[in-house]
Formats: sequence, C-alpha cells, structure tokens
Amino acid sequence: MAKRKYTTRSLVTLVSVAILVGFEVFAAALAAGWAIAGLFELGPIIGYGLMAIFSAFGAYLLWRFMQNAIRYEPVHD
Repeated sequence: MAKRKYTTRSLVTLVSVAILVGFEVFAAALAAGWAIAGLFELGPIIGYGLMAIFSAFGAYLLWRFMQNAIRYEPVHD
C-alpha cells in the first residue's frame, strides 16, 4: 500500500471540515433530543437519554463523513 502524503492545505481543509460538520451534527442532535423531550413532556432524564442516543448516531455519521472526505481529498504524492 502506497503511503499518502497530505499537503498542509489538505490537512487544514480536513480539520476545518471536521470542526464545522461536527459542530453542526452535535448541535442538531442535542437540539432534537431536547425538542422531542419537551414536546412530549418526557422529563429531563429521558431528554438526556435522547440527546445521548442522537449524539451517538451523529458521531457515527461524522465518522462516515470524514472517511469519505479523507478518501476524496486530493493528495500530493
């Protein structure tokens, strides 16, 4: 397997995308858990549980997104 050498620009792009998309995914996950618990008056414990479940799903989505971003980011060999 050939070793891939990323340029500084590629690394900055990947880190920036990870921060931006990660923040948006986790903000949406926490907001969804809070909103569903509030809408159905489920209480704080279930609300925190929903936030945790949605955050775990969001972490999985971010992981898959970053795998694809790394795969398609141009590299300099």
